[in-house]
Amino acid sequence: MVPESTRHVDPSKSAAHPIQLPISFDWDKLNEYWELTKPRLSLLSVITAAVGYLTANPQRDATTLISLLLGTSFAAGAAGTLNQWMEREIDKRMVRTRSRPIPAGAVSPQAALLFGLTLGTLGIGILWFNVNALAALLTFVTLFSYLAAYTPLKQKTHWCTLVGAIPGAIPPLVGWSAATGAIDPLGWILFGILFFWQIPHFMAIAWTYRKDYADAGFIMSTAVDPSGKDAARQSMLHCILLLIVSIIPTFVPDMTSPFYEVMATITGVYYLVKATRFWRASNKNSPARQLFFASILYLPLILAVLVLDRWLFV
Repeated sequence: MVPESTRHVDPSKSAAHPIQLPISFDWDKLNEYWELTKPRLSLLSVITAAVGYLTANPQRDATTLISLLLGTSFAAGAAGTLNQWMEREIDKRMVRTRSRPIPAGAVSPQAALLFGLTLGTLGIGILWFNVNALAALLTFVTLFSYLAAYTPLKQKTHWCTLVGAIPGAIPPLVGWSAATGAIDPLGWILFGILFFWQIPHFMAIAWTYRKDYADAGFIMSTAVDPSGKDAARQSMLHCILLLIVSIIPTFVPDMTSPFYEVMATITGVYYLVKATRFWRASNKNSPARQLFFASILYLPLILAVLVLDRWLFV
């Protein structure tokens, strides 16, 4: 046997055969699964759950907060994935959705279903064991109402928007219950803010993509009333209700400070003005886009103001 120190090594052969790692990642495939979770929509659910937790002004428990964020992230990803699995045939007919992973053939329906069920089980399990039963139950209700009620109703009635606003408004309650084990009045006000905010936000989208929705067979308000008057009326009505709900804490002692009250009024009126312009306009294309951007501005601002107000001034 030749000693190790004297053994001849051909440098050309070693250079030609670099060390191979036993595991390699298909980053493109990972990105397709990431897209299945509808990351932007999922992030909104996670943020609003965190807002509910922080607004409750809990004891500073990092473990509970991390578990809440993980659980709601998995559950929100499950909702997005299973929604795409259920609507995979419809997505093929819409320009803006035909490139999604399932209709594009990047992920098989069977793999997407397994992935979605796994995420949902993990999310609810984390909340059940690491947070509390109420947070886990509310998360299950969110998933069930989104998938079993809202998703199929989109092809049956234009009232699906109101039904869909319910699961969209539950995440703050998940966060609040994670902090306190119950739901206090301000938690329900947060639910109301999220519920009423969604209608103008979605009506602006429904008008902008009305042809896509009609081609896919979704029965939205803009399909029932192509003039857009119904969508605009609903937007304005729900902005009024949003303004009322958002300033209710003004009349409850020790719930919020004047800082929140002023900001809630200013932002609520701004959102209402954009909805009113959408209602009054004969050509609704530009007002719809303005209403959409107003909705994107309103929500993070009012939620940030509420959290800061509760932590700094109340």
